[in-house]
Amino acid sequence: MTENLDQHFLNKVFEASGITKEELKSILPKYKQVTFIKNDYLLKEGQVEKKYWFMESGFVRSYIIDTEGNDITFNLYASGDVVIDYPSIFFFAPTRENIQALTDCVCWEITFEDFQEMFNSISSFREQQRSLLVGSYFALKQHSISLIADEAKVRYLRFLKEKPQIIQNVSLKHIATFLGITDTSLSRIRKEILS
Repeated sequence: MTENLDQHFLNKVFEASGITKEELKSILPKYKQVTFIKNDYLLKEGQVEKKYWFMESGFVRSYIIDTEGNDITFNLYASGDVVIDYPSIFFFAPTRENIQALTDCVCWEITFEDFQEMFNSISSFREQQRSLLVGSYFALKQHSISLIADEAKVRYLRFLKEKPQIIQNVSLKHIATFLGITDTSLSRIRKEILS
C-alpha cells in the first residue's frame, strides 16, 4: 500500500483536502475496492445504508418509484463522486432510494464504523467529509430549485456542462427523469441544440 500511495485512486480524492501522507496511510486501508456488475444494487429501498462508496469508474444512479409506479431517477453518479444516502447512513433509517449500477463499476467502499473512527480522530478527514456533505446538499438544493424555476433546456444545458460524461454514457430515459422531463422533450431539446 505505501509504495503505491501516490498512484492510489483515493489519493486524488483526498489530495486537495489537506490530508497528510501520514494520515493517508491510516485512511486508505479502511477503504476496500469493490466491483459492481451492470444492474447490481448498491442499496435497495427499505435497507439501512451501512457503507458508502467513492466511484473510480462506471456510472450509478439512484431512483425512487413515485406514487403512480414510475421509476424516477433521483441522482446520477460518475467517477470521483460519492455514492451515499446521507439520511439512511447517519440516521440509521431505511432508505427510500434504490441505488443501482448502470454499467460495470469500480468503487472504494468504507463502512460507517470506519468512517466514524476516522471522522473522530483525523481533523482533516472530518473537514473533507463535511465539505462533501455540504456540496451534496448544495447540489440537491440547486437541482430542486431548478426543477421548479428553470426551463427544461436550461436544466439540460447546465447538466451537460457539469456532467458531460454522464450525458455521453447514460440512457436518455434516466437523464430525462432526472431533469424532470419526458424522453420526447429531451430528444427535442437535443435536436434544437445540435441544429
